[in-house]
Amino acid sequence: MNKKLKFALIIVLVVLIVYAGGFLIWSKQTFKPTSQLNHLVNLKQEVQHKDDLYIYKPKSKDIKDGFIFYPGAKVEPEAYSYWAKKLSDEGYLVIIPEMPLNLALLGKNKAEEAMKLYPSIQKWYIGGHSLGGPASASYSLKHQEKIKGLIFLGSYTTESSDLSKANFPLLSITGERDGLSTPAKIKGSKKFNPTDTTYHEIKGGNHAQFGMYGTQAGDKKAKISNKKQQEEIFKTILSWLNKENQR
Repeated sequence: MNKKLKFALIIVLVVLIVYAGGFLIWSKQTFKPTSQLNHLVNLKQEVQHKDDLYIYKPKSKDIKDGFIFYPGAKVEPEAYSYWAKKLSDEGYLVIIPEMPLNLALLGKNKAEEAMKLYPSIQKWYIGGHSLGGPASASYSLKHQEKIKGLIFLGSYTTESSDLSKANFPLLSITGERDGLSTPAKIKGSKKFNPTDTTYHEIKGGNHAQFGMYGTQAGDKKAKISNKKQQEEIFKTILSWLNKENQR
């Protein structure tokens, strides 16, 4: 190997290492639960942590159904604890997995781990926030026999995961002030949604307030409080799940 080629290969290798290191550092800079959330939910006592799964288990022995939720990019699972805990209080088992490098697109099959923990549950729903939505959609398309319904929070699917012929319903909750999954993007993606899709827009809500982890670059400022948006998320999901549960 001549010296010039050897030198070029070394340069390429160094650049790749630098980029890989930068990506790892970026992926570790996560959005953590806010102090407000820590005040509203006792994360140490009210959330079970088993391996890389965060579990919100109903106190009642009779669990209605299971709901597996994929976090947005770099958002820590516990940031969704407010509405997840309230759903569990209503009898639904909620499981939020920790994702590889904090990116749901790298852990599309995490739902399998959750389902194996509770084999007695017959009806499973899945969903996600932001980039967690497309990851959950991809899993749902490949495992339609296991999924009873899909829930998007500030998220949408594209042609790569076309749900228009899916045999399960979709609940799409969006924010009027969402600066990332904007109303325009949501409208443009409707053609890829199942025929049985329920749309709910939170007036004054934004992207980051689908969890409780603070602000996010590119998002618009919400015109309602984080807690108020969380309450509307909870009530909308609960109403939809109860309706689907009765089918």
